[in-house]
Amino acid sequence: MSSHNFVFLGILSLLLVGFVEVDPFQSIPLVEGFPEMHIPADNTQSKTRIALGRKLFYDPILSLDSTISCASCHKQKLAFADSLPISPGVKNRIGNRNAPTLANVGYNPTYLFDGFLESLEKQVVVPIEEHAEMAFNMVEASKRLKRNKEYVALSKEAYNRAPDPFVITRSLSSFQRTFVSNHSKYDLFLRKKVKFTKNEERGRMLFFNELHCSNCHNGFNFTNFSTQNNGFFEMYADSGRMRVTRLEVDRDLFKVPTLRNIALTAPYMHDGSFSSLREVIQQYEKNGFKNKNKHPILQPFSISLEDEDALIAFLNTLTDHQFITNKKFSKPKN
Repeated sequence: MSSHNFVFLGILSLLLVGFVEVDPFQSIPLVEGFPEMHIPADNTQSKTRIALGRKLFYDPILSLDSTISCASCHKQKLAFADSLPISPGVKNRIGNRNAPTLANVGYNPTYLFDGFLESLEKQVVVPIEEHAEMAFNMVEASKRLKRNKEYVALSKEAYNRAPDPFVITRSLSSFQRTFVSNHSKYDLFLRKKVKFTKNEERGRMLFFNELHCSNCHNGFNFTNFSTQNNGFFEMYADSGRMRVTRLEVDRDLFKVPTLRNIALTAPYMHDGSFSSLREVIQQYEKNGFKNKNKHPILQPFSISLEDEDALIAFLNTLTDHQFITNKKFSKPKN
């Protein structure tokens, strides 16, 4: 979920009633090929908590005029991203940032393009209170839910309390932590269950060994979770991480996105300014802008159209068709 306004940060602790920073974290079972996922000790996973979060995720009840839900901008068929450069919020308000995929979001150490918030529970507040998204208020959203007998019953079953900011943030986080994507062709290749085509293998070699894309897009989720400047522009309209830190060293820095399901999540970049993978690759090729915070490893290069095709073929192996059709993630029937 994208963010454009951080006024809420000053009152975050008040809104997240009962939120406690927990260290150490309590673990949940390992997923094959993935590291251990960590969750706060005050929000261990349970079927009732996940079910409540699932219902809220698809319900526009959390938006000011009850027209926008989390699923409005995060569509399962698109790996919980959107096909628009910027998703419209209530009253068709348009913000500044693209809606990122939520695949494997439970493994993220930080959230939003700024890499600023450190838990899903905190992140949930952003789209609900953001003027260009749901434009509501956590306290008012809680009052609305308390007038709904079904939500009151579900909240008490899941958290033994009426629906309040604590319940809203915890249940939505619990549901999103189930968004595990690890059944792509690439995953099956690593498990030696399938073989790559010649073109896919050539793309893999380019990605890891020749173009060194994996310097930033590495690990199980194809991201090192850092904030970097890709040098696509000399000056960015959006100042990136600097918007929240106010530090010049953070100007034009954005979180390195996961490349899992990348073929499904166009348009690309924080502002959705590139419509295809080929456009992105070619932009990296000519990467000649001298932004002062540009990552030093990013230099212009040249590859053939055949190699571009091969790189795209490899990136297509990161698509997880099981993930985008899993009924456990879809809108509940009631």
